[in-house]
Amino acid sequence: MFETLAKLPLLVTVIGLCALAMLLPAAHALVMEDDHVAGTFFLWSMLTLVFALMLAIAMAGQSRLDRPRRHLIGLLFIFTVLPLLLAIPFQQAVRNTSFLNAYVEMVSSLTSTGATLFHEPGRLSPSIHLWRATVGWLGGLFVWVSAIAVLAPMALGGFEVRARRIATQGAQITQIEKVADLSARVRTYAIRLFPIYTGLTATLWLGLILAGETPLIALCHAMSTLSTSGISPVGGVANGASGYGGEVMIAIFMIFAVSRLAFSRDGQGSEMARFIHDPEVRLATIIVVVVPLFLFARHFMGAYEVASEMTLWSGLASLWGSVFTVLSFLTTNGFVSNAWNTSQAWSGLSTPGLILMGLALVGGGVATTAGGAKLLRVWALYQHGRRELDKLVHPNSVAGSGSEARHIRRGGAYMAWVFFMLMTLSVAVVMMAFSFTGENFEQSVVLTVASLTTTGQLAELAASEPIRYGLLSTSGKLVLSAAMVLGRLELLAIVALLSPDVWQRRGR
Repeated sequence: MFETLAKLPLLVTVIGLCALAMLLPAAHALVMEDDHVAGTFFLWSMLTLVFALMLAIAMAGQSRLDRPRRHLIGLLFIFTVLPLLLAIPFQQAVRNTSFLNAYVEMVSSLTSTGATLFHEPGRLSPSIHLWRATVGWLGGLFVWVSAIAVLAPMALGGFEVRARRIATQGAQITQIEKVADLSARVRTYAIRLFPIYTGLTATLWLGLILAGETPLIALCHAMSTLSTSGISPVGGVANGASGYGGEVMIAIFMIFAVSRLAFSRDGQGSEMARFIHDPEVRLATIIVVVVPLFLFARHFMGAYEVASEMTLWSGLASLWGSVFTVLSFLTTNGFVSNAWNTSQAWSGLSTPGLILMGLALVGGGVATTAGGAKLLRVWALYQHGRRELDKLVHPNSVAGSGSEARHIRRGGAYMAWVFFMLMTLSVAVVMMAFSFTGENFEQSVVLTVASLTTTGQLAELAASEPIRYGLLSTSGKLVLSAAMVLGRLELLAIVALLSPDVWQRRGR
């Protein structure tokens, strides 16, 4: 099967995979005796397969230049045009929504943002919730494969922090010019990563079932955890039946969104030692330890001031709620612990939305399904700042730690700073666009951060009053869709797409 898929054009493979994915909600709806939903997804699955077959015949034998621009355009196509196809069965299955709402919902799912226009879970049938989670899972797979196979050789998506130019015969060449065939890389890594991605999802699914969750909700939560979409048929993990045991298992699998070394097996030295000493893992550990302690102290003082009954159990529950929620928003998953809600009731304090937005802005690891600015970029800026402070105290000092560490403190920090400047520009432009659609300043800020970091749940938690995506105007929904795609691809990749260098570079 994998060998057959490897011979097909990438576009045909993606469309065919989406067509096969439609059979999952169709089968579930058939079991639930929901004939309308089952028939809708089955019919569109067959039509999409026919379309993919016709496309494969039309593209057969055609030579395609292996330019970097083609693959960047392919990524842009996946997140902007493919949702048009995915939205058709969604709209026909729901029946009482517009196509624009269906399109925005599919863009949100495919970019693993998880921002839903249907805030009442009961409005959608369980099979449609399964389709949302499946699209989010596919989006996570596309992001994972493209990050390693496309963005890595182009020194984008966070890889630019470690990428170094190599002098060869008096010319400066980048890593992309040493890659023979990007299409071959995409196929190779897709075949290699798909079983891993599926196996991790199945393992978490079985674990959640053993923890007491129903199979459908367990599958949706497992898919959402691995793709960091945070999509849930019941409005979040806190409303599920798996309890703290399920939250612990989900937190363990969130580690795969912290660093790519969680699943990397390249045979270089001790895997566990490399994972522990990875800068992204170390920075994430510091954040997950320090921020929950601050939040726990905040809730503890709030409970003390209102003379609330404080017990050991309530204190531990509050601490765990902070740890889980911090890790969830750091990986841009957006799940909230049931203990977090308990700690708010215990202390009488509301959710610190600014902290949650800050965590989402930091984001997860490079070459993972998480969004945000990426931990490696933050680490590079931290190392650069630390070195500059050391030079103020000891001007003649020479920093050590090897050539790679020196590069991260210099060139890596420079590229990270460029990215943050572009991200600041993106935030300003998107906020201005939301303000033109009628949103006030607070709503514009929250919507901008939620979309650019692909953490749609921020709209529910970060503002003083929950923001309903379904109440946005038509122009607001279009801005939201564009911002979610921009947040997933990053402005740095868009700039690279528009660069004449990339246009003119020939495939080798």
